[in-house]
Amino acid sequence: MAADRPDTIRSPLDAAADRGGRAVARVRQQGEQAGRLRLRQLQITVVIAVQAGLAAALAALIAQRMLGPGAHVFAPAAAVGTIATAIGQRARRTFELLAGVGLGIVVGDLLRFLLGSGIWQTGLVVALAIATALLVAGRGGALVGQAGGTAVLIATLAPVQPGLEVPRIFDALVGGAVGILVVALLFPVNPLRVVDRAAAPVAGGLADGLDAVARALSARDPDAAIRALEQLRVLDADVGRLNDALSGAGEVVTLAPARWHRRAQYHRYAEGLKHLERLILYARSLARRSATALQYGEPIPVELPAAIARLGDAVRELHRERRAGEDPQHTRELTRQSAELAGRAWAEGVRSFGDALVTDLRTADSELIRATGYDPEDANRMIRSAAGAGQAAVRPPARAQMHRPARHARPSRQRQHRRWAGRAHRRSGRSESSGQPPVTGHRSQSGTPPNGPG
Repeated sequence: MAADRPDTIRSPLDAAADRGGRAVARVRQQGEQAGRLRLRQLQITVVIAVQAGLAAALAALIAQRMLGPGAHVFAPAAAVGTIATAIGQRARRTFELLAGVGLGIVVGDLLRFLLGSGIWQTGLVVALAIATALLVAGRGGALVGQAGGTAVLIATLAPVQPGLEVPRIFDALVGGAVGILVVALLFPVNPLRVVDRAAAPVAGGLADGLDAVARALSARDPDAAIRALEQLRVLDADVGRLNDALSGAGEVVTLAPARWHRRAQYHRYAEGLKHLERLILYARSLARRSATALQYGEPIPVELPAAIARLGDAVRELHRERRAGEDPQHTRELTRQSAELAGRAWAEGVRSFGDALVTDLRTADSELIRATGYDPEDANRMIRSAAGAGQAAVRPPARAQMHRPARHARPSRQRQHRRWAGRAHRRSGRSESSGQPPVTGHRSQSGTPPNGPG
């Protein structure tokens, strides 16, 4: 028997080797994630650089043709500023740029007319222009910067070189329009490809994190659950890039006629992906509660890690079906199976943290069903039904006790009276046919009806 007993004593060298192996695996995983991130950033950088160069050349060409030869610096600068701004905010950036230029010209010309030109007048003009822009916009941005820069030009160069207002406005208009033209018409990106590239690390990281939580529960390893929680926390940067990609893709399908046919597919894709951020929060809660339940030594039914792993499979399937433009039927089925396994786990028996774990899992299932296009009511109803089916499979509900009289039960008093009256009537009929006097009266205490008068 002693030979069959597993060796649970480990040497310090083995423990150090295990820790080193986990550290190497963690560094390798982080390196792979960093490499994928660098590759995506390189692709985005190349696209933006090509768009900016094309926009600057076109803006300079149009400005020279419209205003004649000269140093038309602001037109290509405005075009590059429009392209290089945050993706998804280029149209707003162009409008802010034009509004800032107009506001700087109005404030600069008005104060120069009232106060004249000079050093302190320049400072006052810039201060009032920026204060006015901040009051209009409510925050910093292109509007405030362009208002201040234009006010500086008007206050310093207008006395020496009059007529700067029209070229400044025209340069801003040409630069912004060319930037939007390049983004929307000449070099529009594929919005679904942009969103898919940004969604892939989010969906993959979320599914991998859920798998890690399931493995930690199966192995009853609280440290592994904590590592899974850390793995899920690093998805914040990917979620931010996904939101930027959704904003940029929405801008493209709105402005680019060549991409208008992608609108419906984009909106379905975006509607599903916006729920992933909430699902990440629920996955982190699952990891925290799993670690706590394991630290307190609570029982973990085998169905519970299986339910969490099934949820991870559903996340991967949702990304695949949305990318392919398919109806997410398989995602709904996998999520329903996850809820049914959660119901089975609860029926098998869990304690306080395990019960909270099942609740969070069912909430995450409902969120994923909503990501497939269901409204909250229908999603909650589907998950409740699936979880109830899982509970009923382990603990069948007790059948209602029907209050039916037994076959040999004593009849009621009225029924007894009717039965006695019927017997008396039949006996009376037999007596008349035989010439005997009829039987009347009630039964005696012995149950035999008394004889009537002869």
